[in-house]
Amino acid sequence: MQQEQLNNIVEAALFAAQQPLTLPMLAALFHEEDGVGHDDLARAVETLTQACEDRGIELVEVASGFRYQVREAVHPWVARLWSERQTRYSRALLETLALIAYRQPITRGEIEQVRGVGVSTSIMHTLEEREWVRVVGYRDVPGKPALFGTTRQFLDYFNLKSLDQLPTLAEIREIADPQLALAPEASALPQGVDAQSEEQPEAQPNARTDVEPADTTASDEAPRTTEDAV
Repeated sequence: MQQEQLNNIVEAALFAAQQPLTLPMLAALFHEEDGVGHDDLARAVETLTQACEDRGIELVEVASGFRYQVREAVHPWVARLWSERQTRYSRALLETLALIAYRQPITRGEIEQVRGVGVSTSIMHTLEEREWVRVVGYRDVPGKPALFGTTRQFLDYFNLKSLDQLPTLAEIREIADPQLALAPEASALPQGVDAQSEEQPEAQPNARTDVEPADTTASDEAPRTTEDAV
């Protein structure tokens, strides 16, 4: 198969798919007699990526695979096509999500200890309904509290290929308002997510980082006060 024809097939498949596609998923579109290998598909993806450099769309790789998406620079105009109201999230929900992202696996009690306030059940339900977090295990202590971690959908939503692309805590402290910052060992969401306006972004810029290990010494005892959710 000619490379140009292969490029067209890959482009059409990525446009038609309702989810990101990995190279193995793309490879499954072809029969053995087509003679399409991994390197051929990688070249097709690279060619298509370069072809989008000066366009309003871009081909990016996220946790679930490759996808076409609207560039952030033109998103404000394109967003006018959708009449539904933008989802807004509370600061409490964003802080909870940030703690799970940076300190996973983490229990609800550990989140409450860091934030100094109880986590509303509706916050956890919202995060699970969005499929941004899930139970990844249970802490081997009395009560067996659930351990929460992020999902591929979380990475896809924030335009990340892996957790290594989350901003470092040092980068976050440089851009954050000190009066709105969490405790030193906590963190915030990827750059571009506004914990005050809480508007739902289409895609976020990426940055390199190291993810902090989960703190397994925190107590699971809930604080005395509880926040209202979302």
